[in-house]
Amino acid sequence: MLAAHSTDPDYDKMIAFQSHAPGYWAAEAMEKWDDHKWQLKNRINSLNELEKHINLTQEERTGIILSGNKLAMSITPHFMNLVDKDDPNCPIRKQVIPRMEENLDDPQEMDDPCGEDSHMPVPGLVHRYPDRVLFLVTDRCASYCRYCTRSRVVSGVGEQQLETHWEAAFEYLENTPTIRDVLLSGGDPLLFSDAKLEKILSRLHAIPHIQFIRIGSRIPIFLPQRITDDLCNMLKKYHPLFISIHTNHPKELTTEVKAGLEKLADAGIMTGNQSVLLRGVNDDVPTQKALVHKLLMSRSRPYYLYQCDLIKGSSHLRTSVAKGIEIIEGLRGHTTGYAIPQYVIDGPGGGGKIPINPNYIKEITTEKVVLRNYEGKEFTYPEPQHYETKI
Repeated sequence: MLAAHSTDPDYDKMIAFQSHAPGYWAAEAMEKWDDHKWQLKNRINSLNELEKHINLTQEERTGIILSGNKLAMSITPHFMNLVDKDDPNCPIRKQVIPRMEENLDDPQEMDDPCGEDSHMPVPGLVHRYPDRVLFLVTDRCASYCRYCTRSRVVSGVGEQQLETHWEAAFEYLENTPTIRDVLLSGGDPLLFSDAKLEKILSRLHAIPHIQFIRIGSRIPIFLPQRITDDLCNMLKKYHPLFISIHTNHPKELTTEVKAGLEKLADAGIMTGNQSVLLRGVNDDVPTQKALVHKLLMSRSRPYYLYQCDLIKGSSHLRTSVAKGIEIIEGLRGHTTGYAIPQYVIDGPGGGGKIPINPNYIKEITTEKVVLRNYEGKEFTYPEPQHYETKI
């Protein structure tokens, strides 16, 4: 079971699935609203358009004006409907509306916090881990997260442009038999048409040593209308195929998003959620618990909880590592293990994902391990005798 029946009205509210359509677009016909192409065409991407819908603060106005030379602003109507027009502390608003703080210079922050550019054997292909690669196939997204790890190249307005040499990338994959896992990301690969995406998948699927393919996408959250029957029927031809989605707050899991995730699940496509720990968005246990429970009810497994990368302009959104550990402590033992993501930090500068866990080991010797459980109680596990541990 996920949890006993709750008597907390705030939890009950967070866990409820709702549709917010048509919201700010009340005059539009639902057949238009349900068309992902209409959604893309009607994205909010200017100060004037945004001011028609919400009451902006001066910090937001300044941030929007200055965003044109760093990371563009773009918000789908579906996601825009989740924004509270009067509350600048709205957890959805903080994720997609620029703020003046994005332009503050913090010497600890980096253009490329994950060190991807230094691990590219060919442009657009990141090969950091021995058996897997990251294939950056586009620099565009349906909407732009203000804490984007690749803000240096995503959206097309920054100084650095994403460069992908397609044939060189495919040749590298074909000629490197140690690679068994390819992650398509960007930008968002699900922005491609079904036909264009299938060309990529079929080419990868034909390489004998590539055992499975993953797609990183926030489209199921920003643009659930894109998860069509035709898309699912195409994707399921390329199993084993996994999709990593990105949801940070339970409010993002609307009835439309749930329907899209269920459609993917019915097509045999496993989805795992990657959240980013963000100040004022999801940095408390009740919000995280509601989020992971809604994910499981949508047939998506909580996968990673990321400490926010040292992205330029993100200091106002970052939390302490201690807060992340506190959240994992608040989940472990208090809900099903399926609901608990792995808390990770991407080692700044290219260290890769480093798992961070609360300290459950009190003492370890060659004879025993003293452990504590989620209640703080201690237990001793005796180590086997005559067993040599090689480190």
